[in-house]
Amino acid sequence: MTTRVHVPLGERAYDIEIGAGLLTRAADFVKPHLERSRVAIVTDARVAELHLASLLSSCKSAGIDASYLSLPAGEGTKNWAHLQEVVEWLISEKIERNDTVLALGGGVIGDLVGFAAAILRRGVRFIQMPTSLLAQVDSSVGGKTAINSPLGKNLIGAFYQPKLVLADVLTLDSLTPRDFLAGYGEVVKYGLLGNADFFDWLEQNGPDLAAGDVEKRIEAVRVSCQMKADIVVRDETEQGERALLNLGHTFCHALEAATGYSERLLHGEGVAIGCALAFETSARLGLCSQEEPSRVRAHLKAMGMKTDLADIPGDLPPAAELIGLMYQDKKVVEGQLRFIMARGIGKAFVTDDVSSEVVEDVLKDALARV
Repeated sequence: MTTRVHVPLGERAYDIEIGAGLLTRAADFVKPHLERSRVAIVTDARVAELHLASLLSSCKSAGIDASYLSLPAGEGTKNWAHLQEVVEWLISEKIERNDTVLALGGGVIGDLVGFAAAILRRGVRFIQMPTSLLAQVDSSVGGKTAINSPLGKNLIGAFYQPKLVLADVLTLDSLTPRDFLAGYGEVVKYGLLGNADFFDWLEQNGPDLAAGDVEKRIEAVRVSCQMKADIVVRDETEQGERALLNLGHTFCHALEAATGYSERLLHGEGVAIGCALAFETSARLGLCSQEEPSRVRAHLKAMGMKTDLADIPGDLPPAAELIGLMYQDKKVVEGQLRFIMARGIGKAFVTDDVSSEVVEDVLKDALARV
């Protein structure tokens, strides 16, 4: 079973191919995008061990010359040093503007390689091959590329669309339960921000997704990608509506910075906690009933996910310091922090009319439970 989501961005339009076993026949999808029969693959050590051989075999069988670079796995790789390593390697491989770079891996590789492609020779072609659930439903789609700064997440980057996204749901079988559920945090986000029916579906089918149901995994990836594509087409460079996709992320990015972008808190875990905190804040502001954040947390807990600050191992800074970290968020405009709040499940909106005192109270109460 294979399905397709089209992202209609004029000359920058591309398809998201979603299905099972796509990596073993990746060359069939890649070859139409090549000016000459060669590609450069960038991946990480963990993904290389699991999936690189399949991709190389597919390229070889199609007569495509492929070289590859393997980087360390983990969020810490999204930095200046590894960006330089990727760019210099691509230059050494004599990658030209009309050549194609393949980003094989999760969100870290996709973000890093996409940014490298955006700046190399003022832009070379690249194809996203996301191997994690988080990357398949979110980071590989929409053209956001970036690396992290010590002062904040994804602060250095560019909007740069891929030529193709190839999402093979069979690669999800190799994820640890923790990594799969981290990606599921982004899936839930789509239901919470603008599709209550999808959230209802996830409440019923989430356990089957986690258990490996291929058809339901394809459907979850399809709906998530379609929702993101629709929003990106209307607001490609996040001037307004696209900020909705950051539901939970203002809290999440502050928590990631506070935990040093380490294994203490995976990005999708931070998104899940952030969504719960965003709904809690919304309820305290009188925007939605208290039943809404309770329902959000109930589903996350039913899936075995992190839902609160108490679920993050180790010490966390005080609420005031966390709020300070929020002000490094990309959504800050003229010193004013914009939040994504909700009037209910599926009814998120962007606002800068959020009392910092209320946010601080929500964080203080969450920290008190640690």
